[in-house]
Amino acid sequence: MILDCAVIGGGTAGLKAALVLGRSRRKTILFDDNKPRNAVTSASHGFITRDGINPQELKRIAQEELYKYPDVRIEKQRVHRINKENTLFKVETENGEVYSAKKIILATGFKEVLPDIPRVKEFYGKSLFNCPFCDGWELRDHPLAVIADDQKAFHMAKLVSNWTNDLIIFTNGKEVLSLEEQELLKSKGISINEKKIAAFIGEEGMLEKIQFEDETSVLREGGFISTEWLQADSFKTSLGYTLNEQGGIATDSWQRTKTEGVFACGDTRIAGPSQLIIAAAEGSMAAISVVAALTEEKFNQDKQHA
Repeated sequence: MILDCAVIGGGTAGLKAALVLGRSRRKTILFDDNKPRNAVTSASHGFITRDGINPQELKRIAQEELYKYPDVRIEKQRVHRINKENTLFKVETENGEVYSAKKIILATGFKEVLPDIPRVKEFYGKSLFNCPFCDGWELRDHPLAVIADDQKAFHMAKLVSNWTNDLIIFTNGKEVLSLEEQELLKSKGISINEKKIAAFIGEEGMLEKIQFEDETSVLREGGFISTEWLQADSFKTSLGYTLNEQGGIATDSWQRTKTEGVFACGDTRIAGPSQLIIAAAEGSMAAISVVAALTEEKFNQDKQHA
């Protein structure tokens, strides 16, 4: 059987794409290895009607909804290779199974690389986060930290100041802020600490203080941390799509990559973490684009035959 579309990635963007395709009566397989970036998070915020839901519960509900559509199938395995042969894409899984599809939607998302600071993984997703729009409300009015050793520090500090008036930037031994930036931040009551961080201190993922290599420490109850973002796809491919300056897959406004028949949506295209509702919207747009392309191909074939 030749699929209309193979969706690679079972996060919010991929699930939404599969839903739109299923409702459009397009034969679809959603590949999901169940290794989500937000596995460390117990609650997802900002998704209307689902504010505060556990990410795995949201995923369970979405998959349950997909099972209602006979043209959608969920394969819980990792894709190993994708190649294009003539007009079809060959999708090979880690188990050696091969599927043929007319179109591909890439929704594999990003993986994050945390800074090399002792115990950081204990606190990440519990009291240290990366997105203030997602988790700032829960940390409002607490003594917070912005931890960033690059140019993101200035922007992130300005943003986080919307949720607290007790904010310190920690640059972990780096000098990343210009004198002008420092003066502006200090004028708004934001402190700057450039000492090298030795460890995060606290219990059960709840931050209590930040300790430095000179054995001093500062009390903090949470904060936001800058991470490095990398494409999460682990498959081999000759598809030939390009990346934008931020490292995301480059697309046009219809989510089409430069490779005919390949679409991208969600974090994998945005090149960083987005709110779930934005990822869902991108998945919807990618699926609509796939259906539009398949429809045009159908009528062009009929026209040629006539």
